[in-house]
Amino acid sequence: MAMADEIRAEMVANVWKVVAAAGDAVADGDTLVILESMKMEIPVLAESAGTVASINVNEGDVVQEGDLIAVVE
Repeated sequence: MAMADEIRAEMVANVWKVVAAAGDAVADGDTLVILESMKMEIPVLAESAGTVASINVNEGDVVQEGDLIAVVE
C-alpha cells in the first residue's frame, strides 16, 4: 500500500476555493484547492494519483506555511 501524501501550504495565504472533496479520485497534478496570496491565485496540486482522504481547510481560511491542506492516499 502506498503512503498517504500530506499536501501542506508553502506560504501564508487565504483559501480562495476548495475544488476537491474527500472521496474524490484525483490524478497527479489535479487541483485540490486554490489559495490566494498578494492578489495571485496559487493552485495546490495533488502530488500523486489516488483518492482524497481529507481536505483540511475551508474557503475563507488563512493557512500558515506548513499547515496541512489535504491528504491523498
